[in-house]
Amino acid sequence: MKLFIATLSTETNTFSTMPTARSGFEEYFLSHGKATDLPPNLMTEALHVWRAKAEALGWEVTESLAAIAEPAGPTVCECYNAFRTEILTDLEEAGKVDIVLLQLHGAMVAENNDDCEGDLVSLVRQTCPNAVIGISLDLHCHLTEKMMKNCDLIICFKEYPHDDATDRAVELFELARQTALGHIRPIMRDFDCRMINLYLTKNGAMRDFVDQMTETEKLPGILSVSLAHGFPWADIADVGARMLVVTDGDPELAKETACRLGSEFYDKRHDVTQEYVSIAAGLDQAEASEDWPVVLADMGDNSGGGAPGDSTFLAREIVNRRLSDTALGIIWDPISVRICEDAGIGAKLKLRIGGKIAVESGDPLDLAVEVKNIRSGIGQHLGLGLEPLGTVVWLRTEKNIDILINSLRTQVYHPEAFEQLGVVLAEKKIIAVKSLFHFHGPFSKVGARIIQVATTGGTSPDFRAIRYENRDPNYWPNVENPFLE
Repeated sequence: MKLFIATLSTETNTFSTMPTARSGFEEYFLSHGKATDLPPNLMTEALHVWRAKAEALGWEVTESLAAIAEPAGPTVCECYNAFRTEILTDLEEAGKVDIVLLQLHGAMVAENNDDCEGDLVSLVRQTCPNAVIGISLDLHCHLTEKMMKNCDLIICFKEYPHDDATDRAVELFELARQTALGHIRPIMRDFDCRMINLYLTKNGAMRDFVDQMTETEKLPGILSVSLAHGFPWADIADVGARMLVVTDGDPELAKETACRLGSEFYDKRHDVTQEYVSIAAGLDQAEASEDWPVVLADMGDNSGGGAPGDSTFLAREIVNRRLSDTALGIIWDPISVRICEDAGIGAKLKLRIGGKIAVESGDPLDLAVEVKNIRSGIGQHLGLGLEPLGTVVWLRTEKNIDILINSLRTQVYHPEAFEQLGVVLAEKKIIAVKSLFHFHGPFSKVGARIIQVATTGGTSPDFRAIRYENRDPNYWPNVENPFLE
C-alpha cells in the first residue's frame, strides 16, 4: 500500500480585518514534508499516527505539507494557491497512491474560495480518482457538498476542548485501510441541524449526547458518527451544526441515522448550550465568591476564533475595580513586548497595552508596570500537542495585578502559560483568560469556579447579533423553531 499524508489548517473568521498570510503559517507551524520529525501539535498528531501505523504494516508513506496558522481573516489567495499547489505536486510525484489522508480544519476560507477544503479534496480526487480519500476535521468545521462528494471518509473530532485528535486519527486510518482492502464500502449522509452556537462536550447534556454518538457507532452497519459543530464567525452558506453518519454500503441507514440524531440534537438545543454573563456580572460574582481562585473566560476576544487577542474591555474593568491578586492574559502586543525586551527584567516603566488592532480591541490601557519576567521559545499543552507562545512578558501593575502579554497571537490553553513565567495561580483570587473553552479542563484543576463572560469582541458569543449575508437566516437562535419557518 502507498499512503499520502498532509495537513493544511486554519479557521477563518470572515468578519476579521486581519488577513491570514504566509507569515501566519511561518509563525505558527510550517513544514515541508518533515512534520513527523518534530514534536506533535493538535493538527499534526494525525500525521504521526498515520505514519507510524502505515510503516508498521510495511506501507510506503509520502508526507507532504503541514501548514497551520492561528485563526484570522480570509487567507490571501496567493498563499492558499501556493499551499494547494505544493500538496498536489507532491501527490502527483508520489505516483499511484492507494490512500490519501488529510488533517484539515474544515473552516478555511480564502479570498478567492469560501470552501478551501472542498476545493482541495476535489483536486485530489481528480489527481487520483481511484484512491481512498479520507479527511479528519476539527469539529468547528463546515460540511460542504464538495467535501462530501469527493471524500470516501470524513471524521470530525468529537470533543471540545479537543483532546481526541489521536483517537480520531486512528479511527480514520483503520476505516481507510479497510476500505482500500475492500472489506467495507463507506457511504456518508448528513443532516442540517439549523443551529449556530458553541457546545462544550465535557459535562451535562452535551456530554450525554457525545456518548450517545459513540454508542450509535456500535450498531450494525454504522461505521462512524460525527457532529460538525460549525464555526459561527464565518459568513458562508454552510455555516452551522450538521450531523454526519458513515455506514457500510447503506445510504438509507446513513440518512435515517443522521436525521434521527440531528433531530434529537436540535430537540436538546436549550440543554446543550449555555448562557454567558456580562463583564460586570462576571466580576460581581467573582468578587462575591468565597472560594478562590475564580477563572473568568474572556470569550469575545479568543484569538483561536480569529479575534485580535488584544482587547482591553475585561482588563480595564479589572484595573478600574482595583482587583488585586488577579492574573490576566494573554494580551497580544508585540510592540509592548519589544519595549519590555529592550528595558529588561526588573525595569519599571509606563506602558500602553493592547487596544491596537480593531474597533473590537477597545482602547489601549496606559499602566505603570514592572517587568517581572520574559520567556521565549516556550509553549503550552493542548491535548498531547505543544502549542507555541512566542515571547511572553509578565508585567505587574502598581495594584498587584499580573498581566501577560506576548508576541504570538494565541489563546490560553493551559495554566503553564502563566506558571512558566513564575505567576503562582494558586495565590490569585481571579484569573482572567482569553479563551472560549479550550482552557476549561486544565484550569478546572486550578480554579474553584469558572465563569464564562460574554465580552465584546471578534468572537462574541451573542449568536443572534451576527449579521450573515450568505447563510439562510432560518437557524436557531435567530428564530425559535427554524423547522417551522
